[in-house]
Amino acid sequence: MLAHLMTDVMEDNSSWTALSIDHIRISAFNFGIVSEDNDEGKEFLLSLDTVVPDDILERIFTFLPIVSMIRSTAVCKRWHDIIYSSRFLWTHMLPQRPWYFMFTSNESAAGYAYDPILRKWYDLELPCIDKSSCFVSSSCGLVCFMDNDSRNAISVSNPITKDCKRILEPPGAKFPDYSTIAIKVDRSSHNYTITLAKCKQVPEDYVRWDFSLYKYDSQSSSWVTAVEEVFIGWRGGDDSVICDGVLYCLIHSTGILGNLEPRHSIIMYDLIAGPSKASLMQSSIPAPCSLTCGRLLNLREKLVLVGGIAKQNRPDIIKGIGIWELHKKQWQEKQWKWSAKCPVSKRFPLQLFTGFCFEPRLDITT
Repeated sequence: MLAHLMTDVMEDNSSWTALSIDHIRISAFNFGIVSEDNDEGKEFLLSLDTVVPDDILERIFTFLPIVSMIRSTAVCKRWHDIIYSSRFLWTHMLPQRPWYFMFTSNESAAGYAYDPILRKWYDLELPCIDKSSCFVSSSCGLVCFMDNDSRNAISVSNPITKDCKRILEPPGAKFPDYSTIAIKVDRSSHNYTITLAKCKQVPEDYVRWDFSLYKYDSQSSSWVTAVEEVFIGWRGGDDSVICDGVLYCLIHSTGILGNLEPRHSIIMYDLIAGPSKASLMQSSIPAPCSLTCGRLLNLREKLVLVGGIAKQNRPDIIKGIGIWELHKKQWQEKQWKWSAKCPVSKRFPLQLFTGFCFEPRLDITT
């Protein structure tokens, strides 16, 4: 998530102010004075909006950043209806660069959203959730949340429109040791798939871990069990992502069998093809180096791994941040740079901030 922000924004030393998302909206419209000869020789006011056809307006809107589109919805009812209901507009508009939402408190779902196009931070409160301690995944305008307590309360929302829906409780263990969610939205149909991976240690067994994968389909509003497998010397984690129809999950070595290098690996599951006769571990991909931690990202349907590079012989000490892209099961290292400074100061020196990236859209509903 942090890497997605860093790879998508440019370094900037200017100061930034936090704006409420409500302040993006404006209710002003410019009228032009059109001079035309008539019998009385008078000038009259003519709204430019009345002489621009809907199809031309739609094409103009496709070139606007999302904030400008939000502002445009407040101009008049006609513009509002075109932006919210035009399938052509959202199908042909230029791709929106992801925003980065950063929680600023553990007690609430409030935080700041960073717009990399206008390079501004906006004050934004998320719907559906009460606190920042949760699992998060996003795709094409929708964000999926799972609570960190029971790990069974799942909701999907659009952070911009505040549309929100609670998902049917998933099957499987009620209190797994580790779990992770991922969501993927179909850009043409707007249907979405949610995956939930759960991992629980086999009772009184330090080597084996039960791993199960469940899949939710928004069309049928139901869950199905996709995979049930036992890992030996490895356990599931709390990070996953869907790229080009394939689910990737980050797993961790338990160190029990001496498999310390690498400490992390990636397992894959094809959501389109379905189950395979081979186990998930047989097709796993080792991390590019020893990592202290790792996160998975979808960057233009390519898998990206962000991780803390561990010191040699000191695997728990971080010496830097690395970004790698997976290409034909081989890792290719990428570059990153710092984003604009956030208008938030730490309450105490060791305070950490968490967040996630999402694509701002007005047309996607739950």
